[in-house]
Amino acid sequence: MDGRELEYVTDCVRTGWISSAGPYIKRFEASWAAYCGRRTGVAVSNGTVALEAAVRCLGLQPGDEVVLPTFTIISCALAVLRGGATPVLVDADPDTWCMDVDKVEAALTPRTRAIMPVHIYGHPVDMDPLVALAHEHDLFIIEDAAEAHGGQYLGGWRSGSGTWQTCGSFGDASCFSFYANKIISTGEGGMVLTDDPTLSDRLASLRNLYFEPGRRFYHSELGSNFRLTNLQAAIGLAQLETAEERLEHKRWLGKAYQERLSRVSGLSVQTIRPWARPVYWMFGIVVDEHVGKTAATVSDYLASKGVMTRPFFTGMHEQPALQRMGLFQDGRYPVAERLARQGLYLPSGPTLTETQLEQVCDAVTSALG
Repeated sequence: MDGRELEYVTDCVRTGWISSAGPYIKRFEASWAAYCGRRTGVAVSNGTVALEAAVRCLGLQPGDEVVLPTFTIISCALAVLRGGATPVLVDADPDTWCMDVDKVEAALTPRTRAIMPVHIYGHPVDMDPLVALAHEHDLFIIEDAAEAHGGQYLGGWRSGSGTWQTCGSFGDASCFSFYANKIISTGEGGMVLTDDPTLSDRLASLRNLYFEPGRRFYHSELGSNFRLTNLQAAIGLAQLETAEERLEHKRWLGKAYQERLSRVSGLSVQTIRPWARPVYWMFGIVVDEHVGKTAATVSDYLASKGVMTRPFFTGMHEQPALQRMGLFQDGRYPVAERLARQGLYLPSGPTLTETQLEQVCDAVTSALG
């Protein structure tokens, strides 16, 4: 936090605006929406409830289905289930690790109401086919851009005359997390962006218990307390003011890892498509099976060399809590299963130095040697 965070938070404390009202909330909402090219933003308490609020405000009914990737965080499936709908899974693309858009159409049924693309580890989903499917079948798009702050997608690239669009600008509702490890952070926090004023109003009411306008403590619908504090918004606004510096460091980190690790046999990295400007939120590697090691064994070795790592997502279809609900009993998702077994991500923080990055790469080379 090397911007104006302390100044803004001090202002909140000095003026007494420390809860869920205050000027920084509106400023942060407006600034983040503008940054992503959207009309409005509704700040909420975290990224998980951003997804939940988006699903609930679209009016989905029991039996409705939402198509999403199995290779993602459980927040996505939770949001669908808590919204009363049913998650339907598709496998990951083996190169980008995002949802395999070629498998989405086969997952649609007469009960499908929405598609939830997730920009994995900062690499955009190939959005054009999904937008076309949504238009053709009258479906909502709930875009999870939590991991792709500042990422861009070349919309219309197949025609040869595309336009770069910011991640978070594609969905009927686009959801962000500002958790501590995100490029823009408020510690905890999230936001839903939309261009639909009716949806924006519903989101704002839902996050605040659906108080009736002009008649507080009277509720015609059941809402939730999903509010963000003015203190958190103040931090987020200060972080946004230095967004380009943060993104520059992330892109340096990603390219430096790409250059150094491309020479190491026994692993692969996320393929960067020409229609994507990723932000390398996390830099991951996938260990090749022929070296006789799993991600877990490589992680243990790296830890012995002073290098911390994190595992990849475990697919939704392999989550015991979801299996006990009778979900995903018959599906096979071999790409996601391989990624979960063989993938891990390397130190990717905003203060990582070149010396530390070299240390990580040396340790990875030694682990696979």
